[in-house]
Amino acid sequence: MNVAENIKRLRTLKKISQKEVALALDMDQPQYSRIEGGKVEPTLTTLERIAKIFEISVSELLKENNDIDKEINLPLLEKVKQIDALEEKEKQSILTIIDMALAKKRFKDNLSQLLVV
Repeated sequence: MNVAENIKRLRTLKKISQKEVALALDMDQPQYSRIEGGKVEPTLTTLERIAKIFEISVSELLKENNDIDKEINLPLLEKVKQIDALEEKEKQSILTIIDMALAKKRFKDNLSQLLVV
């Protein structure tokens, strides 16, 4: 997978249009489309700006054979950001539920290990 494919995959995962990314980069949409289409190689400065928009490192954009949607769970990351924007009481309630779910999973894992032995 090349840089252009990584950029397109990230944009698609984040459900952002090419026009939105182009606006954030302060460039024309056709120019951004050429970058995403692999017709134009972006400069290092442009790669840094794209990485910032997608909240990843430039190295993530440059990785070959990058299965970026498996390495970075963008939908989960978006939900975490939304949770972080909640009021403190709501945030604590959600964190308590998450802690309970994780404790339940650990309990099941431990129990299944004991039953296998």
